[in-house]
Amino acid sequence: MKKVAVYGQSYSISAEKEIQILLSVLEEHNIVCFIEEKFNNLLVNGNILEKKYPVFSDFKDLNTTFDLMFTLGGDGTILRAVTYIRDLNIPILGINTGRLGFLATINKKAIKESITLLINGDYTIQQRNLLSVKTTPENNTFENLNFALNEVTIARKNTTSMIGVSTYLNEEYLTNYWADGLIIATPTGSTGYSLSCNGPVISPDSKNVVITPIAPHNLNARPMVISDETAIQLEVDSREKDFLISLDSRIYTVPKNTKVFIKKAAFTIQSIIPNNQSFLETLRSKLLWGEDTRNETNL
Repeated sequence: MKKVAVYGQSYSISAEKEIQILLSVLEEHNIVCFIEEKFNNLLVNGNILEKKYPVFSDFKDLNTTFDLMFTLGGDGTILRAVTYIRDLNIPILGINTGRLGFLATINKKAIKESITLLINGDYTIQQRNLLSVKTTPENNTFENLNFALNEVTIARKNTTSMIGVSTYLNEEYLTNYWADGLIIATPTGSTGYSLSCNGPVISPDSKNVVITPIAPHNLNARPMVISDETAIQLEVDSREKDFLISLDSRIYTVPKNTKVFIKKAAFTIQSIIPNNQSFLETLRSKLLWGEDTRNETNL
């Protein structure tokens, strides 16, 4: 590991100590570090940096010479960092200075230990699939960011009324979901918004996506797991003239006559998993999987 990028939230600093530890450990190993420009400016204004670092501000500033990208924050920080990485195949590792940290798995107290594991090659790389989206009539709605790592969500706008989402799989009609919206989630996103709407947890290495309705008005509307090779088409019926499409944390307004086409993206995101971690361990520790206080004994 010779060259890395560092990305963090640019609106506040909540982990001064962790940032300094990360930069110090990287410097100890003579690793060149580029910091995202807005984040760098925040650190400079807060007198946190002890020296000047090279910066990047756009996807075009990165290339395949970067060995890794560190993120400092929570899962939302990783989702935003993905817009810089895109199809460059730069592995990503999140240091959790936020709340849940399901994607950002590195504990802020284990930064030095985790970097040591990376340098020693004690890690695996997990390929995480994304979804790509296009609409008709065609326009530049998504500003060349037409992909999502977690989920694509269709939602109502400016109304308390439900919307209808007619859903087609490989051009065959499935059903019309009358609901507040519809979530199309990857295995990575299955532990996010979809889970909170009673969707299933899907292992990251599964070749699937899940369709999860949001507050459906019919009792037999249930989440459905399908192959990630399936082409999905959505048509929205709404009392309002617009509806919302969100790609992870990016929200767009589109007219209701817009057709939405979703399929597996042509590239993947490489997620680094240190060998002292696993997806199942994360389920137990972050989501309290199988936790049952009735079986705890008082010692």
